[in-house]
Amino acid sequence: MKFKTTDMIKQWSLMIMLCLIAGTESRGQGLLESSQAEFNGFVRGSAFGGSELYDYSALFGEFCLQSKFSQGKTYLYADLRFRGGVNFDEEYVKYQLREVYAGYQSDKFDLFLGNQIVVWGRTDGFNPTNNITPNDYFFLTSDMDDQKLSNFMLRMKYRISSVIDIELIGIPVYSPSDYRFDLFDLGDGVSFGEATLPEKSFGNGSLATRLNFEFSKAGVSVSYFRGYDPFYGFNVQSVDFTTGVPVIINSATPYLKNTIGLDFDLPVSSWILRGEAAYNITDDYEKNMHIPNPDIAYVFGIEHNFGGVTTILQYVGKQTLDFTKLQLPVLTDPSDPLAQIQYANEMIEYESTLFNRKMFYQQEKTNHAIVLLLSKAFAYDTWNIEVGGYYNITSEELMIRPKITWKITDALAASLGGNYMTGPDNSIFNYSSPVLSGVFVELKATF
Repeated sequence: MKFKTTDMIKQWSLMIMLCLIAGTESRGQGLLESSQAEFNGFVRGSAFGGSELYDYSALFGEFCLQSKFSQGKTYLYADLRFRGGVNFDEEYVKYQLREVYAGYQSDKFDLFLGNQIVVWGRTDGFNPTNNITPNDYFFLTSDMDDQKLSNFMLRMKYRISSVIDIELIGIPVYSPSDYRFDLFDLGDGVSFGEATLPEKSFGNGSLATRLNFEFSKAGVSVSYFRGYDPFYGFNVQSVDFTTGVPVIINSATPYLKNTIGLDFDLPVSSWILRGEAAYNITDDYEKNMHIPNPDIAYVFGIEHNFGGVTTILQYVGKQTLDFTKLQLPVLTDPSDPLAQIQYANEMIEYESTLFNRKMFYQQEKTNHAIVLLLSKAFAYDTWNIEVGGYYNITSEELMIRPKITWKITDALAASLGGNYMTGPDNSIFNYSSPVLSGVFVELKATF
């Protein structure tokens, strides 16, 4: 569906003004009714470019309005964003209800309903117990948290004691992550059609629960998730041989899973130890290339300050259960046309299954990677430098992301950085690098 840009701007400009008026009135009434209201936001301009395929991967201006209101046990929160620009050579204007929810909040019990972002887990960057939040991996900005997307959900939390709480989440409609397979150069004749999403039904909803312990010197939680994973694989939708060369159309396809998770953090002197593990249970993976094998994913990390440099080092691993190596097809009779077609179909299935395994880090029985995060502030926090690095020992893929932020005034900051990815031929990073590598700059004013 397309909208006229001018009409949309008028509509949302009116809404923004109404929100401004409502926010002002709420603060005025709060003085009389003991209510509390917060009203803030930001305006920014952001540019990301210099990749192999795109001079300008992303150019946009964005207005964000955030409001929080509570009166008695009533609570509401809204994060509204209006953005326009260019994304991978496509012009767009977008209004995003990033988070909008209302609810009941008390000392013992919370209940919220609406669009919410919930992130479980205690490690940095890689959270195998977090199966709730989808991501827009191709929204390129200076802040990786901008990629998080909300779900419409019912969220309840009960505080059993001052250190123990239990949380329950119900998601009625599946929301997938945005992963742009169509931007990858997977070879001539390979494309992606419409995604195959689960029907909007009660049985296809997601349920999650977490029992959390927050002690004075340590934290630990156990969790359970049942639903469709926001990160999905793909199926071969159709193969057409009429042109003499196979024309393949793939379809992104989510899969159902159950996950049992555990995470912890433990300060030891001036060090902080963190860990997270998830046992992912799937069915019918032998017959469906888009469904990963059951596996155990885990992250263990340490954090310490070395001379003012906050350092986080993590090991990221995965153990694939019931693993079997893929068998490379063999052309039995090169002179037989039927054998040639059979061989072509088998090779398409082999390559597609292998690509899915690479995305799920299941191309080998075990997968090993390391993550290094460094950050340091200078000149009384006026400058901040961050460097993030990821290296997958199993697949030999590397990503480096440096960023420097200059706080020009209390309300104005500028960021400059980049993203570099590389990997062997036919690896995920090898396909991603021409699209996602590049340099970014951003200017952000907050109010």
